Amino acid sequence: MIHIRIIDVTLPELLLVESDILWVEDVIKHYSKKTGEVFFLFCSDEHLFQMNVQFLNHDTYTDIITFSSSEVAEIISGELYISIERVMDNAEKIGVSFKEELLRVMIHGILHLIGYNDKTESDIMEMRLQENKCLSLRF
Repeated sequence: MIHIRIIDVTLPELLLVESDILWVEDVIKHYSKKTGEVFFLFCSDEHLFQMNVQFLNHDTYTDIITFSSSEVAEIISGELYISIERVMDNAEKIGVSFKEELLRVMIHGILHLIGYNDKTESDIMEMRLQENKCLSLRF
């Protein structure tokens, strides 16, 4: 089951609709996985920065941090913390709508839970390919 939580930000009205959640579940199925307990937690830049320092020892701002809680590989579970401010900034910088960038970031986190990484250049290229494939299922 997919859950949405808001930590310390105000979200635009109708930010996510039921079809967006169903799409995330469809993406998980597309990778032959099942949806466990998945939490999207929307927060401020500062909140996510502090988490990045505390849990990952990264002294940088980021748009998403993903923590897996999957006990078996075929069931996807975890917490995905997303900075609404960072998503807004990134959307403006790359010239896409806030919603499109938000969905890309959400699916980026899901791909991490599925097992994709973005540590090396080849990992990043594969992650972008998978993100685009997932977005094409939605748009």
